Amino acid sequence: MKYDRPVYGNPNAQKSKIKLRGTLELELPAFNFPVSPKENFKLAAQRKTPYWMPSSLADNQTLMAQDLVTGDVRGMQSSADISRPAKENYTFFDWFHTNWTWVTTAGGPMLTPGFVLCDDITQWERDIIFPDLREWDFSTSATEFMRKWYDPSRVMHINIGQGATERLVSVLGGYTGAMLALASEPEAVRGFLDRFADFTISYVDLISSLYPVDLITYHDDWGTEKDTFFGEMMMEEIVFEPTKRIVNHIKSKGVLFEFHCCGNITRFIPYMIDLGMDFLQLQRRAVDIPALKHKYGDKIGFNVFVEGAVAGQAYSLEEMTNKLRDTVNLYGKNGGAYVNIFEMHPEKAWSIVSELYCYSREYYDAERS
Repeated sequence: MKYDRPVYGNPNAQKSKIKLRGTLELELPAFNFPVSPKENFKLAAQRKTPYWMPSSLADNQTLMAQDLVTGDVRGMQSSADISRPAKENYTFFDWFHTNWTWVTTAGGPMLTPGFVLCDDITQWERDIIFPDLREWDFSTSATEFMRKWYDPSRVMHINIGQGATERLVSVLGGYTGAMLALASEPEAVRGFLDRFADFTISYVDLISSLYPVDLITYHDDWGTEKDTFFGEMMMEEIVFEPTKRIVNHIKSKGVLFEFHCCGNITRFIPYMIDLGMDFLQLQRRAVDIPALKHKYGDKIGFNVFVEGAVAGQAYSLEEMTNKLRDTVNLYGKNGGAYVNIFEMHPEKAWSIVSELYCYSREYYDAERS
């Protein structure tokens, strides 16, 4: 069946106003959904043929870590402080008391050079103070969000940020210290990662008591663009079990687990499958994601970006249409994929959502027939 693409600005087009992070809203085309976006997303996560390919923009409601807290959030900050000018670099301490510098040219925070919280991993219990979650006001934001903004038809998605090995890197002052610790003090590193898993589990328990969470994204970069930071033996003996406890706990609550992992981590995909992860958010320029989808698509899902689109680059409607269709053709087979879309320009967002929905409906209608 062919689906008509609603045209932006057409007064007769059906519209819906969707709620994004915080108080942000965006008007998108309204479709006659055969099931709710949440139900459709779950089909994709189960690697069953969905009705359309979901997108982060139209199908999810996303909250970042600092969105969860009322008041001074800089202590738990892991990304940009939107109260500061984008052109200004600045330093801040996160909730583990590690020091970061927000680098505008890089578009993200980097460990402040020279800052080391713990110079000996065998002394981590002496040097590292884990956050006391009672110090932050989580309940006020949750109450306001649930009263004003929660949409039960869409996926409730929370990005909890930094994971176990990333935290190891941050407290030891960088990757050199962390890699040396993994090699020379595996028992101490494992002890720290186990304690971090305990903390993350408590954090997840708190969040899931306040929000009806459907999807959690957990970040833990395991490689450079050439290869992984550590090998299979370290994965099996040090990293796997603490990570498994986190994954198992999240999934025990009926919540889908999404793993953000930068670098060429191709060799670790079988471990990610064994860990029970539902979606992988990988670095396209470092990993051949279409090849991974072809090889492992019956076992694990992928959260992808629009294929061939470069952030910040403008595309004509025809160019974007072709890229969206390429994305569906590459990743759509048997579900197991959804698309990241961060476009906030009203007309562009409308056109992207319209084309993705309609073309993927046509794609999945054909797959189902």
